[in-house]
Amino acid sequence: MSAKSAELSVALVKAGRTKIRYAAALLHDDGTRLAVRAPWAGDGVRDFGFVRFEAGDVFTEYFWRDRWYAVKEVRTAAGVLKGWYCDVTRPAVLTGNELVVEDLDLDLWRSADGTDVRRLDEDEFAESGLADRDPGAAAAAVAALDELERLARGDDFTALLA
Repeated sequence: MSAKSAELSVALVKAGRTKIRYAAALLHDDGTRLAVRAPWAGDGVRDFGFVRFEAGDVFTEYFWRDRWYAVKEVRTAAGVLKGWYCDVTRPAVLTGNELVVEDLDLDLWRSADGTDVRRLDEDEFAESGLADRDPGAAAAAVAALDELERLARGDDFTALLA
């Protein structure tokens, strides 16, 4: 799909419910990986302590149909790179102009300079009960987080997004 001006509706689903839905411009779709761009879709400021997401921030988001994660490059309105927020998800599904991504709780942050790589929300993942409900998906999620961390600690992390 080469419709650079196409707009998608991105739905982030968690525990069977839509957590957030937002409009995003489709930048690229090669049949395996999609890239979209969207402004920060959250309400107000989200301060994690190590990074703040706020009005004006721009997210370039990469989703795969064959991988269990999504990578979101975060920049200020002025274009300054803050870093990458990575979500462990089931593979993305595009139907028409709706991109659905199921969040599996595990996340990873990599700062712009690569010196801060941190695993996030492992407690939420453990409490989600996914390991009991769907052991295969839980194992794929943990493997995806391990892969993301390995990539994020390496020198070629951005090659993943090229």
